[in-house]
Amino acid sequence: MHNIKTKQFTFAFPPNELILESGKKLGPITIAYETYGKLNKEKTNAILVTHALSGDAHASGSHEEDGIVGWWDKLIGPEKFIDTNKFFVICSNILGGCRGSTGPASINPNTKKEYATDFPIISIGDIVNVQKELVGHLNINKLLSVIGGSMGGMQVLQWMITYPEKIKSAIPIATTMKHTPQQIAFNEVGRQAIISDPNWKKGRYYGSKIPAKGLALARMIGHITYMSDDSMKIKFGRRFKLNKENYKFGAEFEVEEYLHYRGDSFVKRFDPNSYLYITKAMDYFNIVNGKRLGSIFKGLKAKVLVISFKSDWLYPSQQSQKIVKACKLAWVKTTYCNISSNYGHDAFLLEVKEEGQIIKHFLNSVLSKD
Repeated sequence: MHNIKTKQFTFAFPPNELILESGKKLGPITIAYETYGKLNKEKTNAILVTHALSGDAHASGSHEEDGIVGWWDKLIGPEKFIDTNKFFVICSNILGGCRGSTGPASINPNTKKEYATDFPIISIGDIVNVQKELVGHLNINKLLSVIGGSMGGMQVLQWMITYPEKIKSAIPIATTMKHTPQQIAFNEVGRQAIISDPNWKKGRYYGSKIPAKGLALARMIGHITYMSDDSMKIKFGRRFKLNKENYKFGAEFEVEEYLHYRGDSFVKRFDPNSYLYITKAMDYFNIVNGKRLGSIFKGLKAKVLVISFKSDWLYPSQQSQKIVKACKLAWVKTTYCNISSNYGHDAFLLEVKEEGQIIKHFLNSVLSKD
């Protein structure tokens, strides 16, 4: 698919505001989104794809503005695993994001300046409530499936709880029902890297130097958790950069140079304040919240496919297995696949062939039940 265009829609929530789970009001809200394929006459072939922390609405195809290929392009497209000749696929940039959707960098209508840290705290529930409005705007009453990995998987789980009647199936990938203290700790170190940057200025850095070093460091910390020890050994080993000189504390090892590259490239496309708000939303996410495991998905009629990866230590397989157990205890039709991969958490973006085949067969089984 070529010349993909990102669209925007502004919601007129009565009275032009959405009441967030915190009780605060936010509005108007603009959401950036893309669609691939065509919605059939019966409107029964729509799939919502939800993105992870650093993702955006551009999931597939080549973008008309910069030619950049979508983050899940190997999975979504004509005759690909999520076949856009058959399915109508929607992907939106989340509320709180910085790629066309309303977030901290957006203009506050009350002050005519960027929200910055006046932006209200948001939850995964708020993000999903806005997605539901977008799906309604597209005249879709029920989704064939909602699919996402990592934080995208949290959104899938939220759909399963908040709007069970609006989905026919769900595919949460490499995710969890709540963050562990370790997962919260990794996010907090990343947030402190941003907040400690002298250029952060309590979030009011718009129009001046951004806290680039802090955001780059946060991304470097995050990226270590996305990989596995084996994937780092295979990709970098203990190799030095070519033409090594006496760098002392510079990036001498290939793995160091790679992390610097990932950090620096992230700064060019992401807003530091969005990083703070989104990671907080992930940390607050908790659909267990003292409930009995069997009551979490009680009454859910959708078919569920849960996917995890054996080398993922950020969202380890046992967290996905707990999702499966909760579904089974609630008598939800559930399939579970734990894929062998040495990519670590990044496997949900990289282990496309096996993951794609599993998703393809599952979606076809859901479609055949119509």
